[in-house]
Amino acid sequence: MRLMRLSRTAAIGLLLALVLTACVPTNVRRSPAEIAAAQSAAVLAQQGQFDEAAQAYLALAGQSAVGDGYRLLAAEAWRQEGQIERAAPTLAQIRRPRLTGDEPLRFDLLRAELALSRHDAATALQLTTQPSVTVPQTLQLRLLELRARAMAASGDNWGAARTRAQMDEQLGGLDQSQNRQQIVSLLSKVGIEPLQQRAAAMAPGERMLPWINEALSRLGVAVARPQPELQQPVGTLLPGPDANVREGYKVPAQLALLLPSDGNFAGASGSIREGFFAAYFNAGQNHAPRPRVSVYNSHGTAEGAVAAYQQAVSDGAQLVVGPLTRGEVAAVFSQARLPVPLLALNHPDDRQLPAGGTSEFGLLPETEGAQVADHMIESGLRHVYVLISSDDFAQRAASAFKAELAARGGQVEGLTVVTNFTAALSGVDTSGMSTPPIIDTEPSPNATAGPPPGSNTIPGTGIFISMRPNQARLLMPQLLVARIYLPVFATSHIYTGRDDATSDRDLDGVEFCDAPWLFDAQPGLPNHDDIAAQLPGAGGSSARLFAFGMDAWNLVPYLDWLRAHPGSYLPGASGQLTADPFGRVRRVLIWAKFQNGLARPLGGSLQMDDVPASAPPLMPAPAPASSSADGGDPASQG
Repeated sequence: MRLMRLSRTAAIGLLLALVLTACVPTNVRRSPAEIAAAQSAAVLAQQGQFDEAAQAYLALAGQSAVGDGYRLLAAEAWRQEGQIERAAPTLAQIRRPRLTGDEPLRFDLLRAELALSRHDAATALQLTTQPSVTVPQTLQLRLLELRARAMAASGDNWGAARTRAQMDEQLGGLDQSQNRQQIVSLLSKVGIEPLQQRAAAMAPGERMLPWINEALSRLGVAVARPQPELQQPVGTLLPGPDANVREGYKVPAQLALLLPSDGNFAGASGSIREGFFAAYFNAGQNHAPRPRVSVYNSHGTAEGAVAAYQQAVSDGAQLVVGPLTRGEVAAVFSQARLPVPLLALNHPDDRQLPAGGTSEFGLLPETEGAQVADHMIESGLRHVYVLISSDDFAQRAASAFKAELAARGGQVEGLTVVTNFTAALSGVDTSGMSTPPIIDTEPSPNATAGPPPGSNTIPGTGIFISMRPNQARLLMPQLLVARIYLPVFATSHIYTGRDDATSDRDLDGVEFCDAPWLFDAQPGLPNHDDIAAQLPGAGGSSARLFAFGMDAWNLVPYLDWLRAHPGSYLPGASGQLTADPFGRVRRVLIWAKFQNGLARPLGGSLQMDDVPASAPPLMPAPAPASSSADGGDPASQG
């Protein structure tokens, strides 16, 4: 069954081009009447009157010395009508040796398509895998698609997926979206174990590896997602005496921001909206253009998001930023057609791939879990005990942590979901942490002075935690009571976002990954404390959402550049931002550590010599809304 087809408009244009440039032997002269009749048939095809065009070509075939070429055009017209079987008798009359130019290949493609319609996969595969055949660029996609269909019909799902992956970069829009879904579907049929074996044998940069990981994720398998390679920042200043734009900078004339201003996520979206416009107005370091921005209420529902997107398109938006929740994003993605590109501020809840021309950006706990695993391996810790809360973010972070740790040669020695933090270690098997385990009922008087003799300091072993600050404050003293002095690493959820030396002193020594803007560790961005003093949504636990909103704007001028240049990255407020082959924006966070009750970045500021400048507004934009963000973290749902 054919699941991806080039648009009819493109196909008609190709057909017309083939007619007007049909290869005719140089020793064959066509009369003016024949040329006029051929042009008339071409016009019929251009107007979508394929049956009439086919009949006109057949009439010419009976009168011309190049009749086989006209028969081929008649068969192609019927194919465009969706009646490939009707073309069968005409194809049977064509003598292949009499065809010239690209006509033999076009003839074989028609025969292959006819064979597929008759469930003859072997013939179709033979016709689309002939060696030493020169394929014009105009026919490459069609050949690859027919080959993929023939392979799939023959049971070669891996070959079909690999062939469709070759097509990906040449497609766009709905065609690309459908083709991508097909690739993942075909790989899913290969099976989990064979896919894992193939992935294990591949180098990191191989074309099929991201597709295998995507299929495994679709099958419910947690896969390793190593940190992206950050090779070159975007925004290199273009040369010239009056240069005022930076390489890759491109913005639309009109932009729409879709966020829920009511419902459960109104508070969170308020912080994101404030961050978006803070970055927008701060972008005044040069005179490059910026778009007019209109804000739409998505109501936090699937219906509201679709309606807001459609209204934004109707109002002339050329790029849409949002919506926010997973359900909203899935609803917008599920539309048959997305006429305007989208930067979704989450990942859909049904594991869809981004549609052609769209990008996804979210604060994923999986990103943090994988980054903690990499950091611990690089610190020489290959044996890890995992202690997490029962929250969804912690479960997802732990799943990604385990997959990445295993891929890097590490091992999870034990995983415990803690439900009672006043007795966090009561259900934890500490027998593997020392021999024998050292468990005290009272805190050691020298606990703060470092590990006493005989304490658990197993080389190469550490602890990973993912939980909220109040939970970690209860857990960490119990580790000291148990005289367990292993290094502890955490996700950003352990930090409230504001200094509290009294409450956080129990967290001393814990390292965690987080957004650089919270620590003013990314040059070129507004000062965190200055902004937080003016806007409530920029401080405390809302600060990450504010930084996320800042990056929602910061990404806009560079979306196309990031997708077209693997390895390029944007130094952002929520992390270093780069795009994967599917248009998903990935973050690389910085590391911080609690010292004397205060969280401080490790290694100082990020050293970025080439921070992209932005632009002052050419026209007024909506003022940022002021709202506290206590409605949850929808950006981390994806």
